[in-house]
Amino acid sequence: MNPALARLRLRLTLWYGGVFTLILALLGGGIFLAVRHQLARQLDASLRTATAALQRAARIREVERARATGPVVDAVTELHIPDRELYLLDGDGVPVAPPVAPDWIRAAARRVTSGNAATLDVNVPGGREVRLHAERFSGGSGTSYLAVALADRVELEDRYASLIEVFVAAALVALLLVAGGGYVLVRQSTAPVERSMEQMRRFMADAAHELRTPVTLLRTRADVALGQERAAERDAETLRAVGREAERIGAIVGDLLTLARADAGERPAARETLYLDDQAADAVESIRALAQRAGVALEVGAFEEAPVTGDPVLVRRLLLILLENAVKFTPPGGHVRLDVAVRDGQRAVVISDTGPGIAPADLPHVFERFYRGESARQGTEGAGLGLAIARWIADLHDARIDIQSSPGDGTRVAVSFPSL
Repeated sequence: MNPALARLRLRLTLWYGGVFTLILALLGGGIFLAVRHQLARQLDASLRTATAALQRAARIREVERARATGPVVDAVTELHIPDRELYLLDGDGVPVAPPVAPDWIRAAARRVTSGNAATLDVNVPGGREVRLHAERFSGGSGTSYLAVALADRVELEDRYASLIEVFVAAALVALLLVAGGGYVLVRQSTAPVERSMEQMRRFMADAAHELRTPVTLLRTRADVALGQERAAERDAETLRAVGREAERIGAIVGDLLTLARADAGERPAARETLYLDDQAADAVESIRALAQRAGVALEVGAFEEAPVTGDPVLVRRLLLILLENAVKFTPPGGHVRLDVAVRDGQRAVVISDTGPGIAPADLPHVFERFYRGESARQGTEGAGLGLAIARWIADLHDARIDIQSSPGDGTRVAVSFPSL
């Protein structure tokens, strides 16, 4: 794996994890505050409920004491609410039930004015912290009382700590899942980048390899010519050879520039109505001289009128590339046939030859840049860029190129354009 890409994947995964952790921390903090506030409200509500029950018990106590002639059950003393401490004090803060109350409860009670209620956090001697709710009320006889209910805040803290533990455990699991899932997503998202980098590396290596040979030949011929005495005939031959190599370099550089512009989207296709049969006829005439020099018969078969929408310059180049390849790979005495037909709404140009065919292993790679199969390497010139350009032109026109070939049986290339 490319070290730079590996570092990129690690950084992206860390970013995923970091952003998720930040979101989780902010969300968790908000949830904790909301839950803490809600738990505190629930605790205060339970304390208010307890003081209300204590007030009812105090009024019952007054009624029973007024009516009874003997001992009666003290409703206040009998009142019991789990996890709540209850105190009933008179208007002056003197304990009524139970008969003894800590000084800190009496001090807190004095802070409650007539007709009011108060909820306080009180630090009790010994390090204990309690939540206290006190309400001043009047009994049936008009006597002023103070109802006090309190609960340990440790109850609230225990529930809060339990919530934190559960959330932290869930957050850790989620973080691990996000880290793993993030890494998988990063690998998936950077896979095209990795392939592009690999293709670019191979592209540059192949380009350097293809250009190195003609450049070396140019340099060698120049060095040899410089070391010889001047002779008009020999110098002319050397210059012609240099011109051929320079032309080859120019062709490769031109194709590279075309593909570079294609990759950058700098060569949009014109959109106008054109006729494939006219473009094919023009391409056949341009290739005919090449076919004659190669000893290959160039035939034209079906020639139906086939209007399409596209760029005339690019469509002509596409057909020239395919015809030139067919002629170049057909041995002397063979023939190349071109047909233009309209079938099922598709406009198709079909080019077939009697060449050696393409090996099955090479077929999936013929459109790759600089790829040249075994038959292409033997006795033919070219850098392996033509079909890559042809594929780009076809894609630009929403056309499809299908190649059928087998060793010894020639090759059939069909280019199908969509209907208007």
